[in-house]
Amino acid sequence: MAKKVVATLRKTGEGKGYAKVIKMVKSAKTGAYTFKQDIVPSDQVKDFFAKK
Repeated sequence: MAKKVVATLRKTGEGKGYAKVIKMVKSAKTGAYTFKQDIVPSDQVKDFFAKK
């Protein structure tokens, strides 16, 4: 699904200000790692990784 979103943003020219970010998060309950991904504006990338 993300591929479609990224392709649409590039096609319209609005995607240059966005970045796809992937963060690895450890579950407190099981100890397993999961991946959280999102498409955020380029200036909010550091805020995305700073959140827990």
